[in-house]
Amino acid sequence: MAKTRKIKETEVKRLIDNFQGAKAVVFATFKGLTVAKSRELRNKLRQEKVAFRVSKKTLLKKALEIAKVTGLDLQNLQGNVAIAFGKEDEVAPAKILNNFTKDNEQMHLEFGLLEGQFLTLERLKKLAELPSKLKLLAKVVGTIKAPLSGLINVLVGNLRGLVTVLKAIQEKK
Repeated sequence: MAKTRKIKETEVKRLIDNFQGAKAVVFATFKGLTVAKSRELRNKLRQEKVAFRVSKKTLLKKALEIAKVTGLDLQNLQGNVAIAFGKEDEVAPAKILNNFTKDNEQMHLEFGLLEGQFLTLERLKKLAELPSKLKLLAKVVGTIKAPLSGLINVLVGNLRGLVTVLKAIQEKK
């Protein structure tokens, strides 16, 4: 069934809204993906609060023009185009789609956008290898906390030594 003009305009508007609110965008192509696998992917993306759209290239091109996203070549993409929009975590869309493509050869990563900058496939895969934003923040907090913990242990060590000496003196008397 052909899409009406109104449906196409609604789809373009949704794409524009997603592009404008996204920190990271990952483009992938697929062909022959089963409904069950597609549902599995959508559930994983939904859990990480990643928006996911499948769009025709003509509608996607129009949305990119209106959203003022330049430098993307959609003509070389083969098959259906899937777009994952990371609104909260920049790494989540790349990580989830990269892991999914390892198990499903029907889908292939193509390129991405990070904070408006174009990412090649190689850079996109490197982004996917990064830990999540929450893990990175936990590492930063741990790094900041480490010197303080060390200082506290040193100060407590002196007190422990004093208590040990006092206890030894008490036992001698």
